[in-house]
Amino acid sequence: MSSNPAQSGQSVATPLASTRADRYIQLALLVVAAGAIYPILYLRQVYQPTMLEVFHISEAQLGYLYSALGTIFLVCYLPSGWLADRVAPRLLISFSLIATGALGLWYSTAPSFGSLIVIFGAWGLTTGLTFWAAIIKRVQTIAAADEQGRFFGFLDGGRGLIEALLATIAIGLFAWVTRTRGESTAVAFRLVVYMYAFLCIGLGVVLGLVRDPQGARAAATAKREKRNVLRDLASLVKNPQLALLSAIVFCGYQVFWSTYSFSAYLHEKEIGLTVVVAGFITTLKLWMRPIGGIGGGFLGDRYSKTSVLIVALFAASAALVVLMAAPGISNHVIVAVLVLFIGVMTYAIRGLYWSLLDECKVPPETMGLAIGLVSVVGYSPDAVLPLINGYLTQTYPGVYGYQLYFGYIAFMSALGGVAAIMFKLRLGKQGAQQ
Repeated sequence: MSSNPAQSGQSVATPLASTRADRYIQLALLVVAAGAIYPILYLRQVYQPTMLEVFHISEAQLGYLYSALGTIFLVCYLPSGWLADRVAPRLLISFSLIATGALGLWYSTAPSFGSLIVIFGAWGLTTGLTFWAAIIKRVQTIAAADEQGRFFGFLDGGRGLIEALLATIAIGLFAWVTRTRGESTAVAFRLVVYMYAFLCIGLGVVLGLVRDPQGARAAATAKREKRNVLRDLASLVKNPQLALLSAIVFCGYQVFWSTYSFSAYLHEKEIGLTVVVAGFITTLKLWMRPIGGIGGGFLGDRYSKTSVLIVALFAASAALVVLMAAPGISNHVIVAVLVLFIGVMTYAIRGLYWSLLDECKVPPETMGLAIGLVSVVGYSPDAVLPLINGYLTQTYPGVYGYQLYFGYIAFMSALGGVAAIMFKLRLGKQGAQQ
């Protein structure tokens, strides 16, 4: 990588004048913010039966709420980037946390279904439009050029750790209120919502008051003249590195999606694990997130972000192919180790792909728009993969449907590895020319 800031794509965004301690404190706050803001939206993962009881809604109605949320996310990715180029990311993040927490307080009152639609729709805006690109841009601007891998690794791995810790505290609180205190599940659920809501509001206030590192302030104030969005977008679309990054995120994100199906696959009669054992293994996989995310980030900075990403994508592809043979593996310990290995590779991929943004030679004044553009392409599997998974598992019941699904994901992971190789080759070519 060139030592010239202008050539490295960091220019004013490189926080040379801020101390390492300042930047790591900022990163820690962002990690906690990212780990705290989303769980309140997805309490159904643990409390779905309670939610149906408390809100007096059906599973179909709950599905409508999350469908609306996902649709708003997809629509908001690009405008989110545009907004992050025009408003200081620190202010956007602070607003998002406070607004999400305030909506959570309304949510805790068990409002009508119509009000729930409004709440989920507003959550889509406060965690999508005003938060997503802002936090990616914020991390990119506070990290030095040689810290991009570890900072994004910490963001994803640390966020996973925070989510796991908060979920553990929340379920402990829920159990204490219902079993020890003898209160209803509705009261316990309200306290869980309070915990997340007040944490978001408190973090929002703190992040709103924390001073920007000098490099981040410089990036936030760079070139604030009126810009032509369509011209900027056309320029970004023509950026080959950005196109390859979009392909890498698109393929790598599908590996993450495949892990949602592990529990159901392991419970199939041909493999024979009980619901409890399959659930334990897949829960243990969640704790691989800090190992894969943070470890992958440090390895990326120590050696090469693209090289580590290439290895992780191809290793995940190979492991998924082996997982397809799980019905023939009599030793369930081997199957469990395989699932955990895929987990480590998955989170290494997630922790690394955004760190490549620094290599795409995107001007600081359009960095947010670039993040939005990559997100639209990279996270589009959210709309497609559930349909593919549903079709294969219903058309081919049993393990065969899952094997076809994992085979498709393995192919996409390998395709992502090829895109990462092309990304690395282009970097090498540019370095040789310079």
